[in-house]
Amino acid sequence: MKYIDIHGHIQFAAYDADRDAVIQRARDASVGIISVGTDLELSRKAIQLAEQNQDMWAIVGLHPVYCGESHNDPQETGDEGDHSRPKQEFNYEAFKKLAEHPKVVAIGECGLDFFHSQPEDIAFQREVFIQHIKLANEVGKPLMLHVRNSKTLTDLGSAYLESLKILKEHATVKANFHFFAGTLEEMKAIIDAGHYVSFTGVLSFAKNYDELIKTVPMNRIMTETDCPYVAPAPYRGKRNEPSYVTEVVKAIARIRGEDEEVVAKQVMENAREFFKLD
Repeated sequence: MKYIDIHGHIQFAAYDADRDAVIQRARDASVGIISVGTDLELSRKAIQLAEQNQDMWAIVGLHPVYCGESHNDPQETGDEGDHSRPKQEFNYEAFKKLAEHPKVVAIGECGLDFFHSQPEDIAFQREVFIQHIKLANEVGKPLMLHVRNSKTLTDLGSAYLESLKILKEHATVKANFHFFAGTLEEMKAIIDAGHYVSFTGVLSFAKNYDELIKTVPMNRIMTETDCPYVAPAPYRGKRNEPSYVTEVVKAIARIRGEDEEVVAKQVMENAREFFKLD
């Protein structure tokens, strides 16, 4: 295993027709996979896949956009249409049972989403986030966070800084801020607090992440696809998949002006340390 996709969703229906082939392509590319649950059912499916495949692990949790009366797809760049469903409660005992599985390496994706949510949903998001933190503390596994700022509801403030405040008050474990899209100041606050950030294939075609990549300490960065969303160049517009995480490594190396092999080795070491991978 030379590369790792620390955040993808190959248990989603987008892969039902060719999931085995997708996994084989990742294996051929020496890419490890961590499948992230977004609700109880999809968390169970992530564990099932991890049980069946070497160099594959799972993360279990309830996505913050499910902590409201209705929502659209978690990533507006996705290709699977509308995922609207009623507000879900966080079943602590059910998630705890899953979290204790040896192939589960983190709790999430959880956090605060100010982008897709209504203001009245935020209080419940905070409650559910704190429940995830409590579970992560109990089982001794890190957190996988989904955090997004609002472009319009500016009175809500920074979702990143609010998440950090909650972590400081409640967490005894570290967290990774997946698909980081905040400011340089927000990233520095995350790093100063001892946490991590991960990036997707967006780096391969968007320039607005360059300063973040140049600034982040190399021992605090990890790579992901967030598949099936946001495929990197040269696959833009197509369904994303774990093997494409190699393009994220290439982009980081290019932006930082560093050797690709060195970058690949470092981000793998970061993931092994953060998730305590065998």
